[in-house]
Amino acid sequence: MQKLLLTPEEAASVLSIGRSKVYELLRTGAIDSVRIGGSRRIRVDSLTKFIDAVAAEPESLRRSA
Repeated sequence: MQKLLLTPEEAASVLSIGRSKVYELLRTGAIDSVRIGGSRRIRVDSLTKFIDAVAAEPESLRRSA
């Protein structure tokens, strides 16, 4: 079975970015997450939505982020 939820560390690996950047994206709401007890998990479809949103931005905005 394929994973439905990822840890921030797993999401960072999937996106090829640092863990701190994932937490920043979570804080700003760019990536949605769920809390299960004291743990934060990121839905795989939330990553897909984030990637689609970034890809739709003009190149000039992507460079300034």
